[in-house]
Amino acid sequence: MTMTDPIADMLTRIRNAILAGKNDVRIPSSRMKVEIAKILKDEGYIKNFRTLEGNVQGVLSIAQIHGRQSECHYRAEASEQTRLSHLLQGRFRA
Repeated sequence: MTMTDPIADMLTRIRNAILAGKNDVRIPSSRMKVEIAKILKDEGYIKNFRTLEGNVQGVLSIAQIHGRQSECHYRAEASEQTRLSHLLQGRFRA
């Protein structure tokens, strides 16, 4: 399966894990995704992350996922998603 937007896929996997009440998520790794994970950690969206070896691409394991306002409960609000979108656009502007 060819993925046309790996960054959107990463953010969707994180959002789905939050909404499902999961504490961590594993996604295919890349240098760009690791840099985005660093930003998410700096901004308080995730507690920690690490890369795992195992296959050619590697796996990015993101732990203790939560929204910025609550570690236990997260509601997917448009304003929070928009803020995250603007944050990432500002950091990766070409």
